[in-house]
Amino acid sequence: MTAEDTAATNPVPGTEGGWYSVSQFPSLPEVFRTVAVPKAGNPLRKLFAFVGPGYLVAVGYMDPGNWATDIAGGSAFGYTLLSVILLSNLMAILLQALAARLGIATGRDLAQACRDHYTRPVALALWLACELAIIACDLAEVIGTAIALQLLFGLPLVWGVCLTAVDVLLILMLQHRGFRYLEAFVISLLIIIAGCFAVEIALSQPVLGDVLAGFVPSPEVVTNPAMLYIAIGILGATVMPHNLYLHSAIVQTRRFEPTETGRREAIRYATIDSTVALMLALFINAAILIVAAATFHTAGQFEIAEIQDAYHLLSPMLGASFASTLFAVALLVSGQNSTITATLAGQIVMEGFLRIRLPAWMRRLVTRLLAIIPAVAVAAVYGESGTAKLLVLSQVILSLQLPFAVIPLVRFTSDREKMGPFVSPRWAVILAWLVAAVIVSLNAKLLFDVVFG
Repeated sequence: MTAEDTAATNPVPGTEGGWYSVSQFPSLPEVFRTVAVPKAGNPLRKLFAFVGPGYLVAVGYMDPGNWATDIAGGSAFGYTLLSVILLSNLMAILLQALAARLGIATGRDLAQACRDHYTRPVALALWLACELAIIACDLAEVIGTAIALQLLFGLPLVWGVCLTAVDVLLILMLQHRGFRYLEAFVISLLIIIAGCFAVEIALSQPVLGDVLAGFVPSPEVVTNPAMLYIAIGILGATVMPHNLYLHSAIVQTRRFEPTETGRREAIRYATIDSTVALMLALFINAAILIVAAATFHTAGQFEIAEIQDAYHLLSPMLGASFASTLFAVALLVSGQNSTITATLAGQIVMEGFLRIRLPAWMRRLVTRLLAIIPAVAVAAVYGESGTAKLLVLSQVILSLQLPFAVIPLVRFTSDREKMGPFVSPRWAVILAWLVAAVIVSLNAKLLFDVVFG
């Protein structure tokens, strides 16, 4: 370890209590501070050095769990719920900026921060809740990938679920070559997804005026119970708890200067990276809803909620034989991309909360098997209908965990004793607590409706 890296992992002199010091246990030690950042020169070169983590985070905002809610919203209510996608994305931008700030300022990911702040029993409870959420998230990605393989190649769901374990080897191979290779791979897959939906939008020919009007909030979203239910589902599927743990860890792969100036600069560039990446996620989520609205809603097909139904209807309704294939390819890429980041988040959570250092292959294999086993069982016994219900259940479990990630994040980043000079500005603190309240309230209602409605 270099002298600079030693400075980056040693406590800041003169600090007592609180956290204004860097953790002695670096997050993701195998890639910690491995990506060089230019110390001087063109700001664009520095910005490019920070590009990557935001796109790994953005993957979680366009996973198969989002597809079902976006398709249902577009087919049932046209473009109206585009405003909900926009609002959800703005909330995500703020929360991910806070996650990056936490990781860079304190040298702790969110899991490590929770371990250092809360009592042991509370930290263990948070760890269990988080592990459950990551398994649920991974479960959704596994199912989405299996559905895509079935649609494209006729592969049975059980075999498709088992095949998703291959990504464990892929992560190991790419990360062994360097974290930038993993980031480049994920960004390449995101470009494929965006390209597929750009073509789908062109084929569906939506009315531009109607699309733009959909981004303006409508009172009907609140007054119409059915629309509100799907709107809450969109929010619940958009803001993923594991992304907050993931982002706070992977921003520490950059070898920025461990000074106050260097950290401020790193926070600025990391925030730009995640904001731009999440705007791409906004485009893809909006594109799914726009295609559903322009294709199904305008033709009077108001009840298309299943991914398989959308696949089978796209080509005949758009008059293009390749439309359904593009849709399935985008789903396959989305599912595979999301499984990579969810598995990485599983490693971060286990190491952060428990400080257990398992071999890399074992950590990822355990995380993936915990998702694959229930997916295989349900696919074998119940088939497509079972996997669809399992997909919904995974989103409910995610909703349960979300407050336990958002509230600690906002609390930590608004605490001057913990953040020192990097504490969030007052306007951001107020906005973050408001966002937390909205997310918690809406997800609680979603859970109540699913359980009792």
